[in-house]
Amino acid sequence: MELSVLGQESGGGCSSGSCGSSSEQISHLPDHILQKVQNHPCYSEDAHHYFARMHVAVAPACNIQCHYCNRKYDCSNESRPGVVSEVLTPEQAVKKVRAVAATIPQMTVLGIAGPGDPLANPDRTFSTFRMLSEQTPDIKLCVSTNGLALPASVDELAKHNIDHVTITINCVDPEIGAKIYPWIYWNNKRIRGKKGAKILIEQQQKGLQMLVDRGILVKVNSVLIPGVNDEHLKEVSRIVKQKGAFLHNVMPLIAEAEHGTFYGVMGQRSPEPEELQDLQDSCAGDMNMMRHCRQCRADAVGLLGEDRGEEFTMDKIEEMEIDYSAAMEKRAVIHAAIMEELDEKQAKKARLAAMSVPTTETAVSKHYRPVLMAVATSGGGVINQHFGHAKEFLVYEASPAGVRFISHRKVDQYCIGNDACGEKESALTGAIRALKGCEAVLCSKIGYEPWSSLEEAGIHPNGEHAMEPIEDAVMAVYQEMAAAGKLEAAAPERLEVTA
Repeated sequence: MELSVLGQESGGGCSSGSCGSSSEQISHLPDHILQKVQNHPCYSEDAHHYFARMHVAVAPACNIQCHYCNRKYDCSNESRPGVVSEVLTPEQAVKKVRAVAATIPQMTVLGIAGPGDPLANPDRTFSTFRMLSEQTPDIKLCVSTNGLALPASVDELAKHNIDHVTITINCVDPEIGAKIYPWIYWNNKRIRGKKGAKILIEQQQKGLQMLVDRGILVKVNSVLIPGVNDEHLKEVSRIVKQKGAFLHNVMPLIAEAEHGTFYGVMGQRSPEPEELQDLQDSCAGDMNMMRHCRQCRADAVGLLGEDRGEEFTMDKIEEMEIDYSAAMEKRAVIHAAIMEELDEKQAKKARLAAMSVPTTETAVSKHYRPVLMAVATSGGGVINQHFGHAKEFLVYEASPAGVRFISHRKVDQYCIGNDACGEKESALTGAIRALKGCEAVLCSKIGYEPWSSLEEAGIHPNGEHAMEPIEDAVMAVYQEMAAAGKLEAAAPERLEVTA
């Protein structure tokens, strides 16, 4: 079975990644942990190229207020946390999950992430989980929470076999917390400022420890807010790592004024890509860092980075006829084929590492500097997307130490299907701005106009590696740059970080 075909069947859009760990990072894990993460697109960096996820919006109420959040409805063109097009009842959510799982067989994970806080809506959340456990036993169940109500919910989470929990922890210092959270709702009272932040932090840390003690995998999300918690997040990472969190996801603040958040209205800036990368590198160590997060909507459907939600509105689902038993058989075959390919890729990497053989004929001096490259892909871990069709680019860093995924950068689609020259020019300008710091962009095809504009901006377009595995192609281009004398020596401190 050709996995490239499977990737197209799902609609493409590898928007990424292991929401966390690469094959090298997870291969050493005990079997019972490996089984939980190897096909989870948010816990395995390799899996995010192949496996899909979905969120169901059954939890509208929230028990805290964040300065970066403004929950809005009917915003189908927005892709950010807290946004949904329709809030579902538990029964509607289960019907939607069955429809999506039958239509997108690569879907392995169902999460409840809002649009409020799932644990502030316990009846709706756990009713949904209860029915899904019975009717879709082949789907992993996850929940994302701010942690305020987490300690009181841990027993119920364990009861429903929730193996993956995400906690958003932005600080461990109430002084900083007061700058992020104006209030919490606790014991039927609205508590403001430092006092409220202190309670929230205590509940988050208590809940994290309780989950780890029960063997539940915990991913910690942290929003990087320049000037507020940017330096402090190193301490957050140290503490959650010490308590046993499996994965830390530091993601950028979304603060456009049009979203109507407090930070957006007050002019709080979002971090630059290099600020995010530097902080992620500073937090990295023996704990896995998630770099492929897409900051999904609370009703997201599909591969990370894509949103197929409009295909599965409730009016369309009501017209579908679903044979879930047959769908499960098809899903099992496809999942096995994907895992076989992933295993083959991991075995190949292991063989090359053991033999100390580079992926192409040209070796790279250890003194060469690292290079950032952008990749256009629609899934399957290969370069298979036209530059003008990309709505995001995956950014990789190539260095003498190898290739590593850095981040994704969203862009407006350049080929918009009409002759709106102004819109095309604006999209191209925005794409070039988004690719700041990248020295090459790898895609399956690219037109003459964007080719010229990219070159003028110092970004080399490359369409020579279509349908090749991403990491192999990135390293090949890096080695070509070295052979052509385009790589000067790296700064000592940068070499140390990369290695």
